[in-house]
Amino acid sequence: MVLVQNGGGVMASKIGLIGLGTMGAALAQNIADKGFEVAVFNRTTKVTYDFAGSVGDLAEKITPTESLEGFVAALQKPRAIILMVPAGDAVDTMIASLIPLLGDDDLIIDAGNANFRETRRRSAEIEPTGVKFMGIGVSGGEEGARFGPSIMGGGPKEAWDRVSHILEAISAKFQGIPCATWMGSDGAGHFVKTVHNGIEYADMQMIAEVYGIMRDGMGMPAAEIGAVFDRWNEGPLKSYLIEISGKVANATDPLTGKPVLDIILDRAGQKGTGRWTLIEAQHLAAPATAIEAAVAARNFSSRLEERLSGEAIFGAAPSAVPKSADLIDKLEQALLVGKIACYAQGFGLLAAASEEFGWSLPMPAIAEVWREGCIIRSAMLDDMAQALGAHPGTNLMFAPKFAAQMKANHGGLRHVVALAATAGTPTPALSAALSYFDMMRTGRSTANMLQAQRDYFGRHTFQRVDRDGAFNGPWADVEHG
Repeated sequence: MVLVQNGGGVMASKIGLIGLGTMGAALAQNIADKGFEVAVFNRTTKVTYDFAGSVGDLAEKITPTESLEGFVAALQKPRAIILMVPAGDAVDTMIASLIPLLGDDDLIIDAGNANFRETRRRSAEIEPTGVKFMGIGVSGGEEGARFGPSIMGGGPKEAWDRVSHILEAISAKFQGIPCATWMGSDGAGHFVKTVHNGIEYADMQMIAEVYGIMRDGMGMPAAEIGAVFDRWNEGPLKSYLIEISGKVANATDPLTGKPVLDIILDRAGQKGTGRWTLIEAQHLAAPATAIEAAVAARNFSSRLEERLSGEAIFGAAPSAVPKSADLIDKLEQALLVGKIACYAQGFGLLAAASEEFGWSLPMPAIAEVWREGCIIRSAMLDDMAQALGAHPGTNLMFAPKFAAQMKANHGGLRHVVALAATAGTPTPALSAALSYFDMMRTGRSTANMLQAQRDYFGRHTFQRVDRDGAFNGPWADVEHG
């Protein structure tokens, strides 16, 4: 196949895509599969050749190019270009190379895992050039990119409207409704994707914790644990992550014949988006304790040698717990309550960011976009979308449907966390979810002690429960008797 050098003699493509790594290649095929002509470019020409030769019947919709000039010339005006390059400097370098080749109203779309603050910076820097810029979050991994991801758009509304027919066509569908929505200006889409990833961290960690109780506390083999996850996936916990947890627990290693889970080193990787979620939660004073615990757990996992030294000194932490159907039921309840608490924290963080950055984030639409295509898709997200619409500005746990579930099941979470603490089995995310629930239902907390301490050493004043105003305590009298 001959690659286009200058765009001459080819049908102008409706959209272009730069970056033919795993996600970019999958997304380009998805676009072509939905009937849209797409021009593609990769910095390494061989990658473009290899991709062009691998797409089969989709080749008639795909125009491969070997230079940026040829790539830009192959696009219909006003041009729309999707960047699928690594986050960070590579995005800035590509934007700098494209801007001189583009005209007013051409559109650059960063669809990578960008930090939303970088997206806000790029939006401000690009605006004077006349070129439009968008940052969109894309979730669903390679399979989602190829067959239908969840798409969270950010940037000028008119830019979204220009390409929304393409983005909606390639997105996942929930009962025929596209899982692709405009979230707000500049970095809104990438922020929503960041919070999605933070929730993903917490959800995965809580599943790992109940797996640990079944494996170490109850002595259950992987296949038996897989059967439990499979059963849970037929009930209120039905979700992509529970589904794949059952599949990985049931998988057998072809080299040893052992369960795959038993031969995987317990060191989990991360790409930083969970950490970004925590940083922003701290900036916005929005509690995200389950996500924080999940990120910390991944950090602990990387300290394998240190953990082995600790075990040698103190002995192995986990000890046996009574195996019973009742405990399995309580583990299911614990996951249900933990998941609701985690989502409540995530939507609370989104609400705080929406106010801080003036985005007016569409909370029900966010839940709707996550119903299919993304990693955290779950049966309860449809109910969450309805609850967020019916009770705007209310903590998700307080919405009637979820309040009823919390009341009915928090005892299971409390039992599991207490049992795990007694047995020495770590449950950081589940414990954080329980503490969050208890903090959010405590009308009279212990923060009065904190404020008294602050006033004692720094005269920061405090408010009283019986009258208005700011007061200092009689600390001098206390100090001097």
